[in-house]
Amino acid sequence: MEKESSAAANGSPAVNKTPTKSSAKKSRGPPQSSVDTFAVQCNECFKWRTLATEDQFEEYRSKQSEDPFVCSKLEGIVCDTPADIEYDSSRTWVMDKPNIPKTPKGFQRVIVLRRDYSKMDVQYITPDGTRIRAAPGIITYLKEHSEYSHVSPSDFCFTSPKVMSDTIPDHIEKKSPGTSNKKQKKTT
Repeated sequence: MEKESSAAANGSPAVNKTPTKSSAKKSRGPPQSSVDTFAVQCNECFKWRTLATEDQFEEYRSKQSEDPFVCSKLEGIVCDTPADIEYDSSRTWVMDKPNIPKTPKGFQRVIVLRRDYSKMDVQYITPDGTRIRAAPGIITYLKEHSEYSHVSPSDFCFTSPKVMSDTIPDHIEKKSPGTSNKKQKKTT
């Protein structure tokens, strides 16, 4: 989360503004995540630190309230070390909520930015490749697959990260809150 008056630091996946060739192609396989960089903000100095893996990001994000991230959690890093990445408009930033549970082993959480940059869609890919887009699908899947009896539906979160409007590219038409794409009915 960007530095706010509440000063609660959070993790943020950042989205590359330039789509890669592979993301531009239509694919029949599981969706590719739109996220190209995972970063967390230090709760003390508010500098952004990039993380090597999504798993590492999820670990910090899942414990944010009880154990806030600080620079010293990364080997060889202290608050005096220059930031790894700056919050700016060179890429589109999205902010995940803190304390989202870490994705259960064998499952994959995929977040995909919509073409109009209005929001991100969260999906989970199961170990057998099933794509699930909502909580009822997870409940059904877990009931049908007893081998995952140790996994709870509460281990999955479909809450979309917030797209930070000040980092959306200028060529994208920004929507005002409450605006929809539906055609307005003419009244005469």
